[in-house]
Amino acid sequence: MKITIIIPAFNEAAYLPSTLGSIQAAVERLRAQAPADIEVIVVDNNSTDETAAVAQGMGALVLHEPVQSIARARNTGARHAAGDVLIFVDADVAIPQTLLSAIHAAMNDSDCIGGGVDVEYQPRRFAVRFYLRAWRIIARLTGMVQGAVQFCRSDAFAEIGGYDESAWIGEDVDFYWSLKRFAKASHRTVRLIRSPRVQPSSRRFDKWPIWRILIWTNPLFIMLFRRWKRPWSGWYSKVVR
Repeated sequence: MKITIIIPAFNEAAYLPSTLGSIQAAVERLRAQAPADIEVIVVDNNSTDETAAVAQGMGALVLHEPVQSIARARNTGARHAAGDVLIFVDADVAIPQTLLSAIHAAMNDSDCIGGGVDVEYQPRRFAVRFYLRAWRIIARLTGMVQGAVQFCRSDAFAEIGGYDESAWIGEDVDFYWSLKRFAKASHRTVRLIRSPRVQPSSRRFDKWPIWRILIWTNPLFIMLFRRWKRPWSGWYSKVVR
């Protein structure tokens, strides 16, 4: 099995060392258990900091995608990937050492075309932790899986057309739903890995006021404005660091 790990990154020089370090540890653990050919691609999505230099210094292959869009950055990585299994990891996610082994085991099942990994944020404020735990329940009921870590076979990725580049937010949820539909149509399966979970950075939830969190994570707000870039400056231009 050849695996390509794809990391879209916009001004993530501060977070990449932790993310790439956790990936290296997980790769070493997997290779100790099973033969695995793994490449790591960081897609520099028009960064103005040292994102590319940090990634290169830690041994990743760096691609440059000048058009800012996390969906486009993921798709750019996929187009240049040599792996028959693609794993998409956000740049601010430190993955557990056992995660790649869990994904490898899932993809050893020929019926499985891909899946996602459960997330658990750990914000500082109790009210925000409670709110996000409520969102976990909603996500489970509706089958939503965020893109902190998602994976699939490269041929399945091509079949569903990758990530929707017209969406500025929620493209990861769309992708997982598309993957599920394709799996059902082809009589195959997707796998949601609930353990180990990944913990994305809670920087926005720690620094944004409560009112902004409630608005920007409101499903109606997302549905109405997801294809308009301006409301999502907190992801694409004025990112909390």
